[in-house]
Amino acid sequence: MEAAEYIDSQTRDFFGQLKEWLAIPSISADPARHDDVRASAGWLAAHLSGIGFPVVEIWETGEAGAPGLPAVFAHWPAADPAAPTVLVYGHHDVQPVEPLDEWDSPPFEPAERDGQLLGRGASDDKGQVLLHSLGLRACLAAGGPAREAPPVSLKFLIEGEEESGSPHFAGLLRSRAAQLGCDVIVISDTTMWAADVPSMCIGMRGLLDAEIDVYGPDGDLHSGSFGGGVPNPLHALAGLLAGLHDADGRVTLPRFYADVLPLSSAERELFARLPFDEKAWLAEAGHSQAAAGEAGYTTLERIWARPTAEINGMWGGHTGPGPKTIIPREAHAKVTFRLVANQDPADVAAGLREYVAAHTPPGIDATVTFGGPGVRPCFSPIDAPAVQAARQSMALAFGKEVLFTREGGSGPEADLADILGAPLVFVAVGLDADRIHAPNEKVEMDLLLKGAEAVAYLWDKLAAVHL
Repeated sequence: MEAAEYIDSQTRDFFGQLKEWLAIPSISADPARHDDVRASAGWLAAHLSGIGFPVVEIWETGEAGAPGLPAVFAHWPAADPAAPTVLVYGHHDVQPVEPLDEWDSPPFEPAERDGQLLGRGASDDKGQVLLHSLGLRACLAAGGPAREAPPVSLKFLIEGEEESGSPHFAGLLRSRAAQLGCDVIVISDTTMWAADVPSMCIGMRGLLDAEIDVYGPDGDLHSGSFGGGVPNPLHALAGLLAGLHDADGRVTLPRFYADVLPLSSAERELFARLPFDEKAWLAEAGHSQAAAGEAGYTTLERIWARPTAEINGMWGGHTGPGPKTIIPREAHAKVTFRLVANQDPADVAAGLREYVAAHTPPGIDATVTFGGPGVRPCFSPIDAPAVQAARQSMALAFGKEVLFTREGGSGPEADLADILGAPLVFVAVGLDADRIHAPNEKVEMDLLLKGAEAVAYLWDKLAAVHL
């Protein structure tokens, strides 16, 4: 039986199973739903055991006194002990659902509508996790009666805290590294360009957040008596923030671009072939009036492959009604940096401290604090054997050429690659239009089936290449 034929025969059962899983409100950010996150892990573990995985375990996270939420691990060894090992990563927790009154149907009562499946987690990420189950069974069916195991050794790691920032994930990876050893990691938690333009993500930006606090006099001063004679913290902060970029939109922190991986000409050419309508994109971006950013790059290149510095908020002094003629005692700002391949959040943090120290005027004290160590970026070269195998598999399933994208968001993918020492491959069929994290999240049902078909081909192709 061909893989596509098998998938077609299993469509009703597949969506019935997905609806069961989507009905479990596994919201990791809500302590009142933590039992539901555990129920979600239990559902997935039972499902994976039911389709034939000989090893299925629920892994607790956190520490004694500070427990986390469970991940699900499964392992199905290949018949050939020399076959490569592939780890599939995804998550079974979901985002909160508020505001409830903006949902067209209850978020945990999955509903079909015009070829779409609506419900929290339909796209992010339960639907994209479960397509692997169907794809694996299709791969086994296509191999004939003699195929009783996948052509690669398959491991699944489906975590339960991704929507809460994966606080225990790096620790889990380190403590379980021996069991999670693999040759390549397949991620199914991203999006394609469009339903009729299949694409693969090859990188995600990292993130560093910081607060800059600026202090001047011990208390607010009368501007008539002291204005023009003492430093003004708001003026100093405004200068610091304005100086973060030069006239070409480049970030001015020391060494900020030292390790940035340049865009290859091949990648720029493939980005340019995407049907990008900048005017329509600006309309979707809150009806912004113009594109802006680092000179010499297109909008897609800026938001995917170039690092940024953004001012997220600033405050200080009098902000109430009417005038208040003061020199304020302090001023504050929150800033974030999106990082790209080869940048390290720690290096950027050091550069920001140096920049603030060098540009703070006399008479002003400035401090920089960070919300955490930051999230590292990740990147997969388009010519990597595993990436090419995945591209060929998706092209077979969709019947057309597969292009490449990157994503501006951040996740735990860099920890996976660094701790396990394996390259990443992104195989996903979500869409930006799926309204992930928003009311009325949905997934295109036919795309989930195409994704299952793609991974059915992928395991044979990865078994045939040198990883």
